[in-house]
Amino acid sequence: MMHNTSFYNPISTTKQQRDFLLAVCRLLVGILFIFSGLIKANDPTGFGYKLQEYFHVFNLNALNDYSTSIAIVICAVEVILGLLLLLGIAGRAVAWGLLILIVFFTFLTFYSAFFDVVTSCGCFGDAIPLTPWQSFAKDVVLLLLILVIFSRRQKIFPLIKNSFTNNLLVVFAVVASFGFGIYTYSYLPIIDFLPYKIGNHLPSLMKMPEGAPQDVYEHIYTLKNKNSRESKKVTDKEYMDQKIWEDENWEIVGEPESKLVKKGYKLPIPDLLITDSEGNDFTAEIIENPHYNFIVTSVDVSKFSAEDLVALDRINQTIKELSNEYNLRAVLLTSSAFKDVEYLNNQLDLVLENFYADAVPIKSMVRSNPGVMLLQNGKVIMKWSKKSFPSKEVLAEKYLKQQ
Repeated sequence: MMHNTSFYNPISTTKQQRDFLLAVCRLLVGILFIFSGLIKANDPTGFGYKLQEYFHVFNLNALNDYSTSIAIVICAVEVILGLLLLLGIAGRAVAWGLLILIVFFTFLTFYSAFFDVVTSCGCFGDAIPLTPWQSFAKDVVLLLLILVIFSRRQKIFPLIKNSFTNNLLVVFAVVASFGFGIYTYSYLPIIDFLPYKIGNHLPSLMKMPEGAPQDVYEHIYTLKNKNSRESKKVTDKEYMDQKIWEDENWEIVGEPESKLVKKGYKLPIPDLLITDSEGNDFTAEIIENPHYNFIVTSVDVSKFSAEDLVALDRINQTIKELSNEYNLRAVLLTSSAFKDVEYLNNQLDLVLENFYADAVPIKSMVRSNPGVMLLQNGKVIMKWSKKSFPSKEVLAEKYLKQQ
């Protein structure tokens, strides 16, 4: 009697398992690359600031002026590779691109974590901050998935057989990926993950809430035995629980070490200090102003291009016209040198009061140089880039008419 065993074929089953593994890896890597690219492309200026930290570590500061452009390219490449991987287009080339990128990223995150040089990798922008070791672990997992894809790259075929359609999809992927980053660079992030986003009440984000958990530290003592000359280290808890303090044979040597055990509440805005040219503190006066308050931000006015100067002049003239009809305040907030601000004032006849703050909070306020933030009673009413700042009529109708 003959038995039909065609339903079981170990070789065929193994191939199916491998194909399933490839499909899962393609799906996970494709989605993650698209998400990572889009979340950073939502704020290419912020990602550019993170790249500058890496440039500093590797002594590549000459690239700082091109950091945002490089950021847009990196984000676009991530999205394009992710899309093409899911679509199965140019499988071999995409597999090589993914492998090269992930090897580079894995080296970068390991270097940052091991030498503790960049505190956050910026892999997912400000939306999902990761520690350096978390970033490295994520890249190791991605590397393993991409190695599977690379080893099976000859098995990647287009989901759509029509070559003309595939070419259109490639063009769409390239245009959309670069276009998104260029748009958000020009007109601010579509989703703002920073503490200065529209609708936030800034004074509340600068004060510690009642009952907020504090940082918990562990103190480590170095003890030395007077008789045996033995040394050991104990925590403050062990020191008290074991009543070592009662044993006169042990003495504390040197100063105790402090180690952070548990992070407490972190202020969303911990570092904003607004001063005049003489160093007087005007933070509360400006931030809590009950009237409409235009804050024009600039990290460095000395780096204004001709286009930036035209934009600032337009902003200045618009605010000047509005101030004749409305009770408002307008300031220029910058981390620039006093002489550079004075030169700018003389060039453009600014109506803006000049105040100074550290570059870090200014970079978080408006991702544009210059940018504009409208406050009232400490609340962020609206933000504009240098390209999106509206006309006097629009401002009066949409934001000032109720005053």
